[in-house]
Amino acid sequence: MLLDVHWLRKDTPLVNVPKANYVKFKPVANKLRLCPHFITDIFALTMALNCSTFSRLILGAQAAAEACTKRAVHQTCGRYRVCRWYSGVTHEENKLEQVGELAIPGSHRRVLKDVLPFSAFLMDSFGRRHNYLRISLTEKCNLRCQYCMPQEGVTLTPRSQLLTAEELLMLARLFVREGVNKIRLTGGEPLIRPDVLHIIAELRKLESLKTIAVTTNGMNLTRLLPSLKKAGVDLFNISLDTLVPAKFEFITRRKGFHKVMEGIEKAIEIGYNPVKVNCVVMRGLNEDELIDFVSLTERKPLDVRFIEYMPFDGNRWNFKMMVSYQEMLDCIKQKWPNLEPVPGEETDTAKAFRVPGFRGQLGFITSMSENFCGSCNRLRITADGNLKVCLFGNSEVSLRDFLRSGATEEELLHIIGAAVGRKKKQHAGMFNISQMKNRPMILIGG
Repeated sequence: MLLDVHWLRKDTPLVNVPKANYVKFKPVANKLRLCPHFITDIFALTMALNCSTFSRLILGAQAAAEACTKRAVHQTCGRYRVCRWYSGVTHEENKLEQVGELAIPGSHRRVLKDVLPFSAFLMDSFGRRHNYLRISLTEKCNLRCQYCMPQEGVTLTPRSQLLTAEELLMLARLFVREGVNKIRLTGGEPLIRPDVLHIIAELRKLESLKTIAVTTNGMNLTRLLPSLKKAGVDLFNISLDTLVPAKFEFITRRKGFHKVMEGIEKAIEIGYNPVKVNCVVMRGLNEDELIDFVSLTERKPLDVRFIEYMPFDGNRWNFKMMVSYQEMLDCIKQKWPNLEPVPGEETDTAKAFRVPGFRGQLGFITSMSENFCGSCNRLRITADGNLKVCLFGNSEVSLRDFLRSGATEEELLHIIGAAVGRKKKQHAGMFNISQMKNRPMILIGG
């Protein structure tokens, strides 16, 4: 577990630590059996840098005590001197030392075996391993969905400030090298980016990358499907919020229902199983179609995922429009009382179910009513190169700016690690989220 990332300019002066502040943390030092001078110095550095509280650096006695059985790695990185605590070794450390012996306070000793753990740069302070990266390829879209784009539209980022294919692929390689094994390409609408096939083909060359997924509105899918499959796409999520053509035009502010349906059928035809269908459920618009969507899974290998309506800038979110997971589930069980849960992975975002005898399944993404923050393994890079560690967080770090200023890969890793280390335990809750400033969904790549 990564316990501490503190950035320190070589000429940063130490400051005197107020005794009253130090006393509060002395019990922690005692539990950790750390030298008091060490605690004093670290706290002084924290104060000098105007960092977060000392408890941000020492994440509780139990976690920190575990770290003390491991080791600290000191590195000089560009203009900075960096100290990181690890519970094991990173790729770089593994090259330097295959098996090492470490002295532990209290005369205990432990041998560090030649085991390569998950990268500490992608592990947050709560032990969550982030092996899933979502990359937005573009802010543009050929639909104008009400829950995604403000009615007045959005101001697009100038092209020069968007990530180039080379920058995007460089970041992707870096994340995959550190442990990411799934990348999802989003937008806007990713399939309108001219070099999307080139990007996918290059991602496919990354040996440790197990899954390349694409989230699309389906408008261009039929035409591109053969090329996308050849390039290496493993999974598709297709957005479809209604099965009524006129309602589709109302929700998306564009025509195209039949193109999307054709794309879904084509994906099934060429062998994608399952094809995931994302449906944002909004009261007064489409909550009356739950049964119709589930019926699609009877004869088709579809995974229909009902998504709770979420607040983002400009989508006029209203709590009354949100249909909760439990309400949707109760409605579907009235038709199919024998609906059965489907076991899944710990990091799955959807609560999955199946109607016995049906070929496909359904699921519920319960971001609002029952968050799954505790098992979150996702990071996001926006089209303009910002790293977001939480979909609902408004904190972002511009990897693009560091890239273009000449940062090395090692410097980028420390920047990424610092951002991941600041990730909160969970989002602020549905009512607080609705009051927070955040990007519109289309500019996040949600």
